[in-house]
Parts: sequence; C-alpha cells; structure tokens
Amino acid sequence: MNYHVDAAQVESFQKNGFLVVEDFLSPNELAHWRETVMNAVNNRAGQKMPDKELKTGDSDGINEDAAYFGKVFDQLLNLWQTDEGVKKLMFDKRIGKMAADLAGVDGIRIWHDQALFKRPWANPTSWHLDTPFWSFSDRKALSIWIALDDATYENGCLYFIPGSNNETTFENKGIGKNMDGIFGVYPQFARAKSVAAPMKAGSCSFHSGLTIHGANANMTSGFRRAMTCAYMPDGNVFNGTANILPESYLKTLKVGDPLDNEAQNPLIYHRTKNSI
Repeated sequence: MNYHVDAAQVESFQKNGFLVVEDFLSPNELAHWRETVMNAVNNRAGQKMPDKELKTGDSDGINEDAAYFGKVFDQLLNLWQTDEGVKKLMFDKRIGKMAADLAGVDGIRIWHDQALFKRPWANPTSWHLDTPFWSFSDRKALSIWIALDDATYENGCLYFIPGSNNETTFENKGIGKNMDGIFGVYPQFARAKSVAAPMKAGSCSFHSGLTIHGANANMTSGFRRAMTCAYMPDGNVFNGTANILPESYLKTLKVGDPLDNEAQNPLIYHRTKNSI
C-alpha cells in the first residue's frame, strides 16, 4: 500500500481540496479489496444501511425522484458494521494516518464507509458537497475514494472544482438532477475550470467534504465500482442533523454532545496513540 503523503501533497490537498494517489493498492491488495467488498455487498442484499430497511433505488427522503437518483449509483453504507473483512480494511491505521496528515489533525474517526457502484448506463452525479449532509460541522472533514475498476472519462470518473473547499459553507442545498444547480449557491465557481480525476483500478483520491465534486454518467456497458470512506476529525460534536446515525443513538444525543461513540464512529488513528 502506497500510504505515505509528503509535504507537497498535503499542501496541494489543502489548497485545491483534493488529491489523487496513484497505485494506492498493489495488484494483490486490489484483488483482496475487490473480493472483500463484493462479498460484503452481496451479503447486504441491497440494504443501504444496517439499521434501516431502505433498499438501493428507494427514495431516501432527500431526493424526491427515486427513479432518477436510483440510477445514479448503488450506495451501500457502513459495510464495516456488517462485515468483518471490510471492517479490517476500514480500520487500517495507515489510511487513518494519511487522512490525518492531509487534514492536518491529530485524530481521525470513521463517519461512514460506502460502496458506490455506477451500473452500466448510470446517470451522472451532480456537483455537490458532502459535509453539509453530516451530523457535525468541520472544515477539515474528508473522504477517500478507492477505484475498484478503472474510473474513466467514459464510465463516470470524479471531477473537482479546485479551491472550492476554501469558500463553501455548511449550508445544505442538497443534490439535484441539474449539474449546474450548485452554482446557484456558489456563483463564483460557475466559470471555474473543473479537473477530471480518471484513475486506474487500485488508485485512490482524497477530497475535502467542502470541495465541489461530481461524476460523469456511465456511458459504457460495464460497472464503475468504488469503495469510499468519509472521515470525521476527532473531537467533533453533534450539530443536530441525523444523517446516518441510528435512531437509538440519536435519542441519546443533544446538540453539542461529543461524537465519540466507538460503536458508531470508531477512532482509527491518533498521533499520540499510534505509531507507524
């Protein structure tokens, strides 16, 4: 695993809001990740989250047009909670250290993992932000996106708006069908030059939760599979947004409470507790 990031990469990430790491996984590691993730996905049988009956393709209460959004990608969250193999992958402290180094924080917790699979001929993923959906507000939150298949211009690779992470806010405007919807909120980026991030399988990218990003439609008859994980810097508190938190846990929380439940948001790396 190519898990070291240098000072130049950290600087680039913090300036631009994203970073591509080529050959993140070795060929053997890629084969293992594919097998592990697919086993977990198949065992989940379309259930999006462990504690809810919502299936892929069902309306999630955020997007009204389930027929359209159900064909953007298959989304299965918190596979680490239902599969020991994925748990081992997600708890790798080397990845936690990468995230901590890029974000410039001491500790990293898992917010949620998710398998994101674009099926053949899938719809595009509109420009959007991540952190405004989440139950905490931190400008240093970030995600990793690991390509399990080649992510190409044709099958739905990611695109980013460089530097948008430094100007966007926590106001949640959702995600719609129209690719240009985000620019009604952030008109200063309407004429920005986007950057494509095609990746061969086994490479990965990191992006800030406040970086404007999206993905092409899948214009091919093959799948574009990715495994991702969103990270919450240690020390965050509940902001009142439910997001993916289970109802039983939400009942115990009030705004301002620390989000340090190890069963829900495990600490996978901390500089004072881990050495690599």
